[in-house]
Amino acid sequence: MVRAGLTVGRLVAAAADLADEAGFENVTVSALARRFGVKDASLYSHVRSLRELRTRVALLAGGELIDRIAAAVAGRAGRDALGAFADAYRAYAREHPGRYAATQIRVDQSLVATSPEFERTAEITYGMLRGYGLHEPDLTDAVRLLRSTFHGYCLLEAAGGFGAPRDVAASWAKAVDALHTALTHWPREEKTR
Repeated sequence: MVRAGLTVGRLVAAAADLADEAGFENVTVSALARRFGVKDASLYSHVRSLRELRTRVALLAGGELIDRIAAAVAGRAGRDALGAFADAYRAYAREHPGRYAATQIRVDQSLVATSPEFERTAEITYGMLRGYGLHEPDLTDAVRLLRSTFHGYCLLEAAGGFGAPRDVAASWAKAVDALHTALTHWPREEKTR
């Protein structure tokens, strides 16, 4: 029998909160069941597996992240849009470390294809980069550059990996300026005929 009040949405939201509190790697069906005061088996009527639960947390977090980014970049272009995008990304990673970690897992490609969160992420990210005059395959390369730069910076910052006395926020601003310069002077791939 399904416990009254338990829904997939409530479970996923609680799992996301647990990820922020204890780390995404500590999100388990058992930990979530303890949070609701039920047995593990009670949750399997809502989610089939730990993998599904974590995937749902990743989709929730991805939606939250892109909503924040979309609001930040609305009406902006060029360096202003890039800076707003970057700052929203970093703020989310800092405020929601477990949810952010969830956004980095590999999600089944069939889910990606049907996910409104992933579609919106691509739309917002590629739209911002088109402002730099980029088209495929350069768009994909530029997305990979941004993601690896933002993710690497956020990971190092969270781990306390920046030991120099220079202000971390000032270094972040310089990194965004450097990305703007790189995007402005992107080495475009020659089109083949």
